[in-house]
Amino acid sequence: MSSSELWADWLAAINAELPAAAELRHRLHADPRASGDEDDTTRIVVEALEAGDGVRVAKTGRAVLIDGASPGGTIALRAELDALPVIERTGVPWTSTSALMHACGHDVHLAALVAVCRAAMKIGVPRSILAVLQPREETSPSGALDIVEAGTLAEYGVSAIIAAHVQPRLAAGVISAVPGPINASTDEFEVVVTGHGGHAGYPHLLRDPILALAQIVVSLQQIASRRIDPIFGAVCSVGRIQAGTAANVVPSQATALGSLRLMRDSDRDAILETLREIVQATAKAHGCDAEVRIMPCEPVLFNDAGLAAGAQEWLARGGITLDTEFRSFGADDFAHYCGATRGLMMFAGLGDTAGARSLHDERFLPPDSAIEFVAGALVAGYLAAIQ
Repeated sequence: MSSSELWADWLAAINAELPAAAELRHRLHADPRASGDEDDTTRIVVEALEAGDGVRVAKTGRAVLIDGASPGGTIALRAELDALPVIERTGVPWTSTSALMHACGHDVHLAALVAVCRAAMKIGVPRSILAVLQPREETSPSGALDIVEAGTLAEYGVSAIIAAHVQPRLAAGVISAVPGPINASTDEFEVVVTGHGGHAGYPHLLRDPILALAQIVVSLQQIASRRIDPIFGAVCSVGRIQAGTAANVVPSQATALGSLRLMRDSDRDAILETLREIVQATAKAHGCDAEVRIMPCEPVLFNDAGLAAGAQEWLARGGITLDTEFRSFGADDFAHYCGATRGLMMFAGLGDTAGARSLHDERFLPPDSAIEFVAGALVAGYLAAIQ
């Protein structure tokens, strides 16, 4: 069978799987599981695959092998198992009734992976597929890092790993397959400022940690605007501030949590040191002390150029509109796989069909048609990997 025949037959077989894939997606969406607690989700997906139990990975995940007809490197296809602590506001009959939600499209990714693998078993594929059902994409330490450090990819002879992620910031019907850095690195940080609290009416007797922390938050924006080459960029965001118990009492301590995102791993060490310097010097200027704790998360996600070019070729043959520029300051632990083998992460555009402008939104709801769209991207990535 030629690659062109494989492409056509595989897509036709996927089409036959779509009704069951949509039912699976609804089931997963209605009953999501948190990061680290994905056993039930894993069991449901493994049962739907009907390819055996596979091997447990990263505690709650699974790697399931689908044998190919020809020797050569195994091609891994990855989908994420976990949901987010978001209360859903979509109103569909299969809305989650818990305080968790598949607000990042992982239910779509899983359903697409199942459709691709079931279709592959029906038509036969030349190179083996490793279906990677990965836990803990939304938290750190990540499931991807565990899988890489456990040597799973090497154990199965994986020569490339492919994934596709739904993306409402791309127009519906567009797929992005871009070489090079396409997702930022991320490091989370905690800042604790300690001063001397007391009565709000006597500020001259105090050393106000809230005032110091407020200035620190403003000063940290200089990292992006004045410390990084603007061609590459950076984002420093503070997502949580906690201090005080009353309007007329200045506390002794104030804390903040945030994240630093970069598009070049080579910038990380210097910029993290700059962050520490800004925090400590600003606190000192206000008569306070500060401690900084850095929690490393993900490296830059770097797509293999050959895989990207090959996927673009197959998608173009399928009449898919391509985007060759989209990059995101979101982060994804798929980056860890790309450090261990050739990797390709594609973005599948949803536009306004998703019900929300961004991922992680309580109204985010890709249409079921996104399953076929993501599945087609996975097939294109597989074909690129065996060229």
